[in-house]
Amino acid sequence: MRTFTIIAIFCCLSTMAQAQQYTLEECINIALQNNRNIKQQELSKAQRQIAYSQARNDLLPSVNASAGQNFVFGRSIGLDNTYQNTNSSQSSFGVGADITLFDGLRMKHNIDAKRADLSAAEADLEKFKDEIEMSVATAFLQVLLQKELLQIASEQIQLTDSNMNRRKELIKSGKMAHGEIYELEAQRAREEQNRVQAESNLKLALLDLAQIMELEDFSDFNVSAPSVESILSEGVLLSTSDIFQTALLTRPEIKAAEYRLQSSEKEVLMAKSQLYPSLSFGANFGTGYYNMSGRSNDPFHTQIRNNMSNSLGFSLRIPIFNKFQTKNSIRTAELAAENNRLEIDKVKIDLRKRIEQAYHNALGAQSKWKATQKSEISGQEAFRFAQEKFDNGRANSYELFQAKSNLTQTLSDQAQAKYEYAFRLKILELLKK
Repeated sequence: MRTFTIIAIFCCLSTMAQAQQYTLEECINIALQNNRNIKQQELSKAQRQIAYSQARNDLLPSVNASAGQNFVFGRSIGLDNTYQNTNSSQSSFGVGADITLFDGLRMKHNIDAKRADLSAAEADLEKFKDEIEMSVATAFLQVLLQKELLQIASEQIQLTDSNMNRRKELIKSGKMAHGEIYELEAQRAREEQNRVQAESNLKLALLDLAQIMELEDFSDFNVSAPSVESILSEGVLLSTSDIFQTALLTRPEIKAAEYRLQSSEKEVLMAKSQLYPSLSFGANFGTGYYNMSGRSNDPFHTQIRNNMSNSLGFSLRIPIFNKFQTKNSIRTAELAAENNRLEIDKVKIDLRKRIEQAYHNALGAQSKWKATQKSEISGQEAFRFAQEKFDNGRANSYELFQAKSNLTQTLSDQAQAKYEYAFRLKILELLKK
């Protein structure tokens, strides 16, 4: 099972008062176990396994037993080979076996086709798992982002509370009018609204992740993860050509398309096998009991013993004309194979397109993240300078609030850019697997 191995970490033990913590790997494993689409695909794989097993079993001989009972009323032929008005009954018992010796290699090609179908089903299952992993990873990183945004909102409130405490001390000492506190209180109220909204966004992100995992009870659901910096430190931005060449050898959708082509090519050979003669061998053993009214009949066990017969035989079937069914079957199979060849090209083109888009999105996210890092430095300095001016009485509360709002926005932009870059790296990591 392929999973996003972001980092080897251990989940902290939860206490009774804490929500249960899940790592990314645990979230992925739970989603893979609960997802209905994956379960359906596993059933489809099991069906392909049965079909493959049956194709192999078709090489074995077939054995059948038979029994029959007939009643004749009226005129029937008697022991003296003349017709008489009498009733009779006849019981028959037999066992027969037959095996195909040659059928133009149709059964062999059928085994190969069913093996390819089974491999395609396995590749489809891996593709479903990859999609689930991507969905879980996306939702997981969204939770981490919302957690960081909530932390930023909480820190801004703490900073405002600190300013309010200093302002209250100045008001208390008579160095500042009481009205100077109102703007900070209004700012504190707005920041509290932002914090409440951040809490709501975090709960919604957790709900989305829990629903993807198809948890039955997620009232105390939460996640435990390493810092995003450790995620970014593990990511390597490879070139699109390197990723594409690796993906051609490993991606399940490529493998599935190739296996389906193999299956269709074997079906072409199966259709062509109908042009060849088929040879089968059969063996039969039989006996019976005959009873005619008005005559003296041997006992049942005597007739069963005396009427035993055995037969062996070969059967040769030579196709001559079957209303062009074989010709049309071959052509239909060839068209299906050609369609699968085109499908492989389409899958490769689509994969290359996804890799190119993911790569350029990652480059854009990386540039945005670097730009926000520089903006953070400038924002921190601007806020520090505004704070100093405000403390020295050379700036009003509006100027301080504006500098603080700009810094808060910069920190939020940086967090979003950082997590977007981590997400884009994970997309590239998955595409090359």
